[in-house]
Amino acid sequence: MSASVRDNKDESRFELDVGRELAFANYRLTPSAVIITHTETPRALRGRGIASELVKGALELIRRDGRKVVAGCGFVVDYLDKHPEYADLVA
Repeated sequence: MSASVRDNKDESRFELDVGRELAFANYRLTPSAVIITHTETPRALRGRGIASELVKGALELIRRDGRKVVAGCGFVVDYLDKHPEYADLVA
């Protein structure tokens, strides 16, 4: 599913379509890092790993762009704690 995560630069958020629903992660850019400030999964989709797929895809896009990430929301903090393979991205 992470392959379908996209960076909507106009809205400053990463997005993941799930059926007719949309999960997203808002961010702010600094010169070298992406600060993920909030993740949102539609209520009907919660508990299915959608937010994890969203964050995973976002981190892959951040890695591809050669940036670092700052976890500005609790979900991303927890995700990074559980996934040491992304430790190199943490600013």
